[in-house]
Amino acid sequence: MRPSQKTAFTRLHEQAGMTFEEAVAFLAVSERTAQRYQSGEREPTRLGLRMLKQAAAKRCAPIETGRPAFRFIDLFAGIGGLRMGFETIGGRCVFTSEWDLHSQKTYAMNFPDNHPIAGDIREFSKEPGTIPEHDVLLAGFPCQPFSIAGVSKKNSLGRPHGFLCDTQGTLFFDTAQIIAHHKPAAFLLENVKNLEGHDGGRTFATIMNVLKNELGYHVQHRVISSEPWVPQKRQRVFIVGFREPNDFDLKSLKLPLPENGPKLGSILLPPDQVDPKYTLTPKLWQYLQDYKKKHNAAGNGFGFSLFGPNDVTRTLSARYYKDGSEVLIDQPGQRPRRLTPQECARLMGFERPGRPFRIPVSDTQAYRQFGNAVVVPVVEFVAAAMRPYIEASLAKQAARPAPQAYVRERAEPIAAHG
Repeated sequence: MRPSQKTAFTRLHEQAGMTFEEAVAFLAVSERTAQRYQSGEREPTRLGLRMLKQAAAKRCAPIETGRPAFRFIDLFAGIGGLRMGFETIGGRCVFTSEWDLHSQKTYAMNFPDNHPIAGDIREFSKEPGTIPEHDVLLAGFPCQPFSIAGVSKKNSLGRPHGFLCDTQGTLFFDTAQIIAHHKPAAFLLENVKNLEGHDGGRTFATIMNVLKNELGYHVQHRVISSEPWVPQKRQRVFIVGFREPNDFDLKSLKLPLPENGPKLGSILLPPDQVDPKYTLTPKLWQYLQDYKKKHNAAGNGFGFSLFGPNDVTRTLSARYYKDGSEVLIDQPGQRPRRLTPQECARLMGFERPGRPFRIPVSDTQAYRQFGNAVVVPVVEFVAAAMRPYIEASLAKQAARPAPQAYVRERAEPIAAHG
């Protein structure tokens, strides 16, 4: 079900931050009745709708009054990691795009909004004007190869070409279209570390060419690992661009020391709060041990990884739901276990003391979502460094005199009507 097709019941209980079960209890109706509300077969009572609207309005109310420091849009939003980082520096999200319905569900549960979650960004990049005006663009776009055959042919024929040719058919193209139309003061793009070497480096070179030469932005990039902030080694490339030149220097930012970062024990739940279902079955545990033994004998390092409370884990991946082999938690005296989804939320920095993160999807979907996400404290670090430059850019823009309208003098007076 797309956001535009959601019933009033579904839209309002999501904006109120309620799961379906919580909405059932809140309205004091049967589950069967609520399922009819959900499907659109039946409308809630006026009292029920009013109660949900009040709950949604209360949760959606801005924390602070007045205009936000800046407006941003969240493209390829996943479950909102980039958004979290830029909300901490005073930004207000005015548009969200995420095609995966399960991720939309998690996003809606954790971010009350006055705008629906848009689906496929390609429908909006065709008409970028349908996206609200914004000061900052955020995008964790997927990594895709670009076809350079057409570009090479145009070069040989002496024909001009631009990013429309270089990146046509990729999701980066859609991001570029939106930047070209709205010309935001700044953007932050995020991707896997391997983007730099993807397709022999051609993908990254094309991206940088588009951003710098075609769109005219002042662009920098840097690979940052998450160990100083969370007990996980996760490297991602961050690409920062500003419309106006400034002194921002991404590579000179001093990162906290990795050795001073937290250890795994800081995010683990107490053993009595972990469901036994997360402990590996005897069959799976035996399979993983045999698999590792076979590859060790062959001289390579494939196999499971076991971690204790004083360790820092490997990168959590989107395939974690399959067997959990890249991050298994040691349980002395018994078989190891997977991380729980809540522990994954903590490992990625989405959940912290005093700031819970709600997970309304299955374990399989939750593992995929966290495995595809950004580490929130890393984004917060980059956002905090960008903040003064974003504010300076907006202040400079506000100080510019608005263009004055004028009326062209006519050689002859306009004839009177009537």
